[in-house]
Amino acid sequence: MSRLLARGILAASLQLAPLSLAAQAPERGWGDELPPPPPAPDSLFAIPTVDLPVFWPAPPLHHPPSTVRAIYLNAWAFGGRRFYDLVRLADRTEINAFVVDVKDDTGYLTYRSAVPTAIDIGANQQLRARDTEARLRVLREHGIHPIARIVVAKDPLLASRKPGWSVQHVNGGLWRDRLDFAWVDGFNDSVWIYAAQLASEAVRMGFAEVQYDYVRFPDEPESRLASALFPGRRESETKRQGIARNLRLLRQRTKPLGVPFTIDVFGLTTSARSDMGIGQYWEDLVTAADVVLPMVYPSHYMRGVYNLRHPNGEPYLVIRRAMQDALRRSAPLGETAEIRPYLQAFTLGQPRYTPQLVREQIRAAEELGLRSWVLWNPRSAYDPAIFRPEAPATGLASGEDPRPAGGTQ
Repeated sequence: MSRLLARGILAASLQLAPLSLAAQAPERGWGDELPPPPPAPDSLFAIPTVDLPVFWPAPPLHHPPSTVRAIYLNAWAFGGRRFYDLVRLADRTEINAFVVDVKDDTGYLTYRSAVPTAIDIGANQQLRARDTEARLRVLREHGIHPIARIVVAKDPLLASRKPGWSVQHVNGGLWRDRLDFAWVDGFNDSVWIYAAQLASEAVRMGFAEVQYDYVRFPDEPESRLASALFPGRRESETKRQGIARNLRLLRQRTKPLGVPFTIDVFGLTTSARSDMGIGQYWEDLVTAADVVLPMVYPSHYMRGVYNLRHPNGEPYLVIRRAMQDALRRSAPLGETAEIRPYLQAFTLGQPRYTPQLVREQIRAAEELGLRSWVLWNPRSAYDPAIFRPEAPATGLASGEDPRPAGGTQ
C-alpha cells in the first residue's frame, strides 16, 4: 500500500590527525549526550493523537527505501501514544523510516524475547511495547521502513548477570566506567552472538533492517582503563583487531536474515587516524557493514576540531568536513558501505538547535551526495518544521537494486 493511500485510510478513519579520545571527548562521552529518558509526556508538539487502524495482512516492506530519511524512537516512544503522532508526522513529511530501540543501553528489551540468554538474565522484566508486532504492521501500512536498534557492548544488565562475559577489575569484581556502568567484554564472541540472536528474532517479528550500536570498547581515559581486564582477549590481539573480528562474526550471523547489516560508529572515526582506544577504525568499518552510520553530532566536537572555534555553532561545516573525510577515505577501497550519518536534532549547550540548524546538517550531507540520514533526539521529540513535505514515492521502484545505495560507488 502506498503512503498516499495509507494517508487516505487514516483520514477516513480518524554520530584529523591521530586523536586522543580522552582529550577530545568531554565528560558526557560520545553517544551519551543525555541519560536514557524516563516515560515522558507522549506529545510535545501539536500533532493530534490518533488510533491508527491495522489492516491484515500488512503489505511487505522487505527492503530499505532507496533514500532513507529516518528518525530515532526510544522504546518508550515506540510503545506509547507518541508512536501514533510520529506515524502521522511521517505521513505528512519526507520521513520514511523509524529506528526503534529493541535493546537499549540498559540491557532491557522493548518486547518479550524468547532468546534463552535474554530470559536467563531477566531482560524481559521492563517491557515497553507489548504489542510490537501490531505496531510494526502499522509502520508497513504507512510505508515506514522499520529498523531495529540493538546495543551490543554497553549492557550493564548482561554484565551483572553474566560476569564471565564482562570487563573485570584488576582487584576483582566488575570494572565500571566513570558513570558507574558495567560493560560486557567486546573481545568475547558470546556477547556478539547474543546480539545476533536478538536480531534474528526482531526480523522474524517484522523489522526490515538491523542497526547495531556500541560496537566498540568503553570510551574512557587511559587512567581508568588501566584497571580493566578483558578475559575474552586473544593472545596479542588489539582492540581494533577484536572489533574487526567480531564484526565479521556479526555479519555472518546477520547476512542469512536477508536484511541490511548496519552499524553506528563514533563521528570522529571519519577523520581520526587511530582507533581512539575503542577499536573503531574507518577503513575496517566501511568494509565490514552494508551501512555505516557515523554519529556526527556537532555538540560532541571540541573546540579546534576542523579548525572551528565553536563546532556546535557551525553544524553545516562540521557535517560537511566530517563527510568529506569519510568519502575521501572510502574512495580507494572499492565497494564499501553506504554512509548514512546520524545528525543532531537535540540541544546540548549553545546554541539551541532549531529546525534551521538541523536542516543545515541535512544540506551539508546532501550536497555531498549523501541523501540518506537519521535524526537523533533521545526523547524522540521532533519539531515538524524540520521536515520537508512528503516525498512523491517510497519503497523500491520496479527493477531497483534491493541493496542499500552504495557508499562511494
